[in-house]
Amino acid sequence: MTQLSSEAFAIIEGRHADPFRYLGQHPDGDNAVVRAFLPEASRVEAVGERGGVAPMSRIHDAGLFAGTLSGGLQRYHLRAHFGDHVVDLDDPYRFLPILSDYDLYLLGEGTDQRLYDKLGAHPMTIDGTDGVGFVVLAPNAKRVSVVGDFNFWNARRHPMRVRGSGYWELFIPHAKVGDHYKFDLLGAHGEHLPLKSDPLAFAAEVRPKTASIVLDEKKLPHPRPAPSGTNAINAPISIYEVHLGSWRRKNGNEWLTYRELAEQLPAYARDMGFTHVEFMPVSEHPFDGSWGYQPTGLFAPTSRFGTPEDFSALVDACHREGLGVWLDWVPGHFPDDPHGLGRFDGTALYEHANPMQGRHLDWGTLIYNYGRTEVRNFLISNALFWVDRYGIDGLRVDAVASMLYLDYSRPAGGWIPNKYGGRENLEAIDFLRRFNTELFGRYPHATTAAEESTSWPQVSRPVDTGGLGFGYKWNMGWMNDTLRYVSKDPIHRRYHHGDILFGLHYAFSENFILPLSHDEVVHGKRSILGRMPGDSWQRFANLRAYYSFMFGHPGKKLLFMGCEIAQEREWNHDHSLDWHLLGDARHFGIQSLIRDLNKLYRSQPALHELDCDGAGFEWIITDDADHNVFAWLRKGKDARARCVVVVNFSPNVYYNYKVRAPFGGKWREVFNSDSAHYGGSNVGNIGEVHASEGQNELSLTVPPLAAIFLVPEG
Repeated sequence: MTQLSSEAFAIIEGRHADPFRYLGQHPDGDNAVVRAFLPEASRVEAVGERGGVAPMSRIHDAGLFAGTLSGGLQRYHLRAHFGDHVVDLDDPYRFLPILSDYDLYLLGEGTDQRLYDKLGAHPMTIDGTDGVGFVVLAPNAKRVSVVGDFNFWNARRHPMRVRGSGYWELFIPHAKVGDHYKFDLLGAHGEHLPLKSDPLAFAAEVRPKTASIVLDEKKLPHPRPAPSGTNAINAPISIYEVHLGSWRRKNGNEWLTYRELAEQLPAYARDMGFTHVEFMPVSEHPFDGSWGYQPTGLFAPTSRFGTPEDFSALVDACHREGLGVWLDWVPGHFPDDPHGLGRFDGTALYEHANPMQGRHLDWGTLIYNYGRTEVRNFLISNALFWVDRYGIDGLRVDAVASMLYLDYSRPAGGWIPNKYGGRENLEAIDFLRRFNTELFGRYPHATTAAEESTSWPQVSRPVDTGGLGFGYKWNMGWMNDTLRYVSKDPIHRRYHHGDILFGLHYAFSENFILPLSHDEVVHGKRSILGRMPGDSWQRFANLRAYYSFMFGHPGKKLLFMGCEIAQEREWNHDHSLDWHLLGDARHFGIQSLIRDLNKLYRSQPALHELDCDGAGFEWIITDDADHNVFAWLRKGKDARARCVVVVNFSPNVYYNYKVRAPFGGKWREVFNSDSAHYGGSNVGNIGEVHASEGQNELSLTVPPLAAIFLVPEG
């Protein structure tokens, strides 16, 4: 055997950090020496483009070969003998780098917001050869190899070259779409790390398997666009929040596929009158019980329900039905599964090293280091990716409060103050502002919404005026206050009248969405119906009144799946909704009510045009706590676009109840939640009531535990 260099042993032992310095072809006087590592081969030859064939000697039993091509550097390929089989192979170590110097400059500067065009696995053709280029960030790794179906998962076969500030890359000829792969790394101290999935994988295996899958994401079919203006502040926005794995199941308890969902879900949501669907997180995640809120593959639609092409078809079907599509997006934390982002290169690359900054105590997850350029680029690129590649219309950002506060759910002394000694996470604030600026700047038709549960100011106000820049904010205070009120027996509600009134003190400080989300129907909170007091009739009447109150209240609307059929039990992610309940007239009535409320909300400009503007609301009755009655006026932009809303949260009927109107004439009762059509007692105003000119007062019959909506004639 030839006396081998330390570099040769580094290749054999799988620890060489710059394999191109040894493998491939190198000048040797007027000739070129070619080295290759092919452990499974019995014999190897180098075949030059000038016709020369150079037998390569096995210089180490592990499978290291070397030979000399006459005529200097040239294009060549390897001819490898595997037993009786002879295979011509293109050598990965003869190709030029994938990333240009300009790419590396932008990546280092932090101004490349399309990481998904550079990093990850991309089918490409180099020097006339088809294959896949792999690029991954691991600045503190001693060695990175790509392993997969194309190399028997042998980490010594394809060590990568490092470029710039720690971007490892390799073009593997004849690797192809559909190949499974991971990255094998030696950490900062030479330790062998668990195999890592690709942070920018565009597809992944079905859990519990964790390999990434090569996908040509540039060839994904792009969904048709949603209707123009679907996210506008003056548009009706009524969102149907959906967990894809439990909306409906088949064959006992199997998931519907993306394609099957595309056939059923959009048509249903449209029939129900919703304007949008919001999918709980679809990014790949290992644990079903996280509902997607602990993602490990931010760029890959979960493989549970099909392929990325199938997911694109679901988005397209929603757009075809006129629905906008929002995604829950989780930039606040990630799980510490061994194959994921945690200590990716042997150091805290994506997370903070200090657990007082880098670990959520409540969820056992890791927190992104928003102060790191590479992390900000990764997250912002991911946000743009969903809008760019899948035509997503909006991102609802999960757990924003946990990002904004350094002491979020931490004990005294268990957190690290910012540089000014405060509790605000300055890096996260900067990240959120940049995220919103980039998204709205590049995709002005799209929007964002923050799940932010505190009184942080200006969440949905522009960045240039000091806001965080979100399009909308979930109104968690409204949800808590009103659910607390409606859960009480009517006889006690007079003492909690302020729970209804309080929300209007701040209702226009943000662009609010009124959420009755999945969080309100789990963990012992009961279903929304389950919170309603009284006997069976009163419970359903209370629910009808509450939903009607929500649709008459200023703010965009969000309703979790199952709420529209008055699901009795709590939501369970492992089972379908209880669709059989629609055989019961009471549940069918609630579904009909939601359908008609959506139709009313969309058709009446007074109920949506000024949803987020104080000019669109005026109290009429606030002080009738003894009767549990509230009344207000909703206004549109046109002078006649007016709607009077009266809500009675008591079980009593009130006759000749006086309510001020903005002008006289005929007022049509366009909605009554006590209609027998919804399961009510049919008490009302026989379709219309008159307000005398000048007096402008309506004398109403107000039904029990119900709401009525009145609009002027003409």
